[in-house]
Amino acid sequence: MLRIHFTAEDLARTRLATTVGAAAETYHSLELLQGQRRPLPFRAWRTAVAGRVEAAAGPITALMPVRGPGLDLRTLMGDSLSLDEGIENLLAVPTRRLREEMANVDFAPTHATWVRDFLDGGREPRREFADALRACHDVTLAPFRSRIRSHLESARTGYARTLLEGGVERLLAELCVPLVRWKPPVLEVDHPRHDDFRLGGRGLVIAPTLFLWRELALLHDTEDETAPYVLTVPTVRELQDAAALWEPGAGGDRALGALLGQTRAAALTVINDGCSTTELARRLNLSPASASQHATVLRNARLISTTRRGGAVLHTLTPLGLELLGGGRFPGAHSAGA
Repeated sequence: MLRIHFTAEDLARTRLATTVGAAAETYHSLELLQGQRRPLPFRAWRTAVAGRVEAAAGPITALMPVRGPGLDLRTLMGDSLSLDEGIENLLAVPTRRLREEMANVDFAPTHATWVRDFLDGGREPRREFADALRACHDVTLAPFRSRIRSHLESARTGYARTLLEGGVERLLAELCVPLVRWKPPVLEVDHPRHDDFRLGGRGLVIAPTLFLWRELALLHDTEDETAPYVLTVPTVRELQDAAALWEPGAGGDRALGALLGQTRAAALTVINDGCSTTELARRLNLSPASASQHATVLRNARLISTTRRGGAVLHTLTPLGLELLGGGRFPGAHSAGA
């Protein structure tokens, strides 16, 4: 678990970003594509891109860790949506800084010679890495560019609305539940590492990211002691989060969203499985109170029914609710699996 300690100054300096940058997203997309996990929300994306990047990905694969944390390309290459701008930043990084940023990455021994040349500042290995990033980006991100951008901007807008309506502490309290918990003045983040970080007045940047699957990362620039820490937050955690990204034809929930509002449309979709208020809150990344409020509105509209089971409640669709979803399962209504 990571424990991020805030001061009043840090709370005042907490802000939002739109993305971690094209370079970092491309790197994470390849991690997800080559990793052992097969998250269901990315199945359609994997089907579309699998087998098309292996040959080009060699230099990126060489810099992927055997275990533990990977590259922090957001710090090395910036958070620009322009991959070319990120590559220019990488080519300008001093060798000393490159080595420092990668000192704790556990590289595979089979790539030792190429990695050593890369870390020694050779221009050719850097250009090979840049070419690999471009080739992978063209396959894994570029075909979905407009939808990915809209998705990330929508995530940032949601965070901004929470910040405006409830302040920074409400934003932290509702951020990526249940992977994150706000226990003032500490933000607890589920993570394989166990460490404490004191922001020390730097503040925090919250950056939504698409291709991290149910994990967050805390990044910081070791060269700049005044730069804020960056917390990357996954935007896709359930099927309904990704349906319109990879399968635009499956975005039949748009009309439903226009009728009910996007959150209640998503809630109705989740309830198609039958779920408790706690599960509804988790799957929609809402507070239990907000989930309960949305369920009440749907129940008053006779779209769902609620029954008690012990100390919990179970929400299910009524015939009217099922008919509104088209008489059967709605895209995004399956439970996600790793």
